[in-house]
Amino acid sequence: MTHTVQVSAALPGAYPTIADAIQNAPDGATIMVAPGEYHENLTVSGRQLGIAASNGPGTVTVVARNPGAPVIDCQRATVELADLVLEGSDEPTVNVTGGSVTIRDCVLAAGPAAAIRISSRARFELARCKVSRAHVGLYLDNCAGTAVDCQVTDVVEDGVIIRSADPVLRNCTITDCGYRGIYVYEYSRPTIENCEIARVGEVGIAVAQQSSPTLRGCWVHDARGVGISLGADCGGELVDCRTESTASPGILVPPGSRAEVTTSERRRRGQVGAAERAGAADDGKVERLLAELDALIGLPGVKREVRAIVDEIQVNEWRRSGGLTVAPTTNHMVFAGAPGTGKTTVARLFGQLLSALGVLPQGTVKEVARRDLVGQYLGHTAEKTTAAFEAALGGVLFIDEAYTLSRSFGSGGDFGQEAIDTLVKLMEDHRHEVAVIVAGYTDEMQHFLDANPGLASRFNKTIEFENYTAEELAEIFNSMAESNEYAITEEVRDGLIRYFAGRMHDRNFGNGREARKLFEGMRKAQAQRLRQLRRVPTPEELQLLVVEDLIEATQA
Repeated sequence: MTHTVQVSAALPGAYPTIADAIQNAPDGATIMVAPGEYHENLTVSGRQLGIAASNGPGTVTVVARNPGAPVIDCQRATVELADLVLEGSDEPTVNVTGGSVTIRDCVLAAGPAAAIRISSRARFELARCKVSRAHVGLYLDNCAGTAVDCQVTDVVEDGVIIRSADPVLRNCTITDCGYRGIYVYEYSRPTIENCEIARVGEVGIAVAQQSSPTLRGCWVHDARGVGISLGADCGGELVDCRTESTASPGILVPPGSRAEVTTSERRRRGQVGAAERAGAADDGKVERLLAELDALIGLPGVKREVRAIVDEIQVNEWRRSGGLTVAPTTNHMVFAGAPGTGKTTVARLFGQLLSALGVLPQGTVKEVARRDLVGQYLGHTAEKTTAAFEAALGGVLFIDEAYTLSRSFGSGGDFGQEAIDTLVKLMEDHRHEVAVIVAGYTDEMQHFLDANPGLASRFNKTIEFENYTAEELAEIFNSMAESNEYAITEEVRDGLIRYFAGRMHDRNFGNGREARKLFEGMRKAQAQRLRQLRRVPTPEELQLLVVEDLIEATQA
């Protein structure tokens, strides 16, 4: 799907409604919907279309205008839905009859109906969808496909119904159902892997009418009925499934059943249920961002550390998807080093990487310092810190010179400690929604981590930013010059190396900032020199920075 059609009330040339766009879009188009609430009932019949929120998840809500019809009715069509909030009423919110449907990162609700009903040999792919406030969560009838990392909660009757179907449910969470968590019947042969079923009014997973499921690594707990129940005429496999706080027996396999139950301690400790992930990983974007990181001058140790973190995130996701144990981690980090060593630049890239990896919904970085967090009277600091933190949710909160918040740095009546204490609580409450990066000198950052007993445990990684070498600073200077259409001679480059080598042992040496300051000084010196020519300089003269400019800038 390459052609894009816009839906917006304000954008010139865009369609005012989604229905108008469906009617007029060419086959294979993607309909990008501007933020807002749309009261419509949509039908896609025999077409190939995509419908997505142009500004990402949570920005577009589609509500059934006619309560007696689905919000989206797909009839023998190929449809992709992404990042939408869909609210139905008396009919299924999304109804699929034949064809195929892909639903990613959508939030769905329904009234006295199923949130998603798929039937008539349709193919489907559901990923990271959240279903709630429905009569039935998913109704999978004579269809095949996959549901991965989906959540079904707060439904009146069954969380998932599987009838005469062979779907795959993997790493899904099904909770707070008035009746059963999953009901499998009429010759169904589903595969249900690493799923969590909890707080249901009856049986956690019920299998009936000659069905033969494969249940692997599932966890059923807090069910009023038995955990897993199979009919006498049913078969299948139950591998490494466990039940807790259910009626007895936890797993009911009556005489005559062909089902086989096996358990291995290695798999009993595996991870189950849907992950709290912002979205799917974009491997292409990850590689592009890593290439951008590699293109930065110097920072070999930093690059290795960031790549190691990316590798760990990816492998952990593979382990979790396979039902294996994943050690709890956070994305909060300490960037330790002198000013001007690239900490802010790397923080911005890291935020984009977390977004591309599906860890955070946004790649944005909110940069703050002490003045943005500390107030002037009791209670003001907590208010300012909370506001800054909430503004960063979904992305990265970057706190520069964070050590200035600690008591050892401030005065006795200082409110910096209040900011630290507030941050500790917010980081725990929102640990999967934001990455906090604190930056500053290495020694001072250790004092910062000692300022609150829970602070050090919130930051599981420290990345050390070493000072640039004189040669690297000369290369940074040259990069600045080239990006601004200036050029330097080899003689100037040698002079830059000597200048930086003589300055870098100063405690207040600014590293990259020093290169920026010198570049601005040499531009000013060149302007003064060229002005004295009393003629219009040639293009080459306007570009070239010479030794005379370096001497003038360093002696000023």
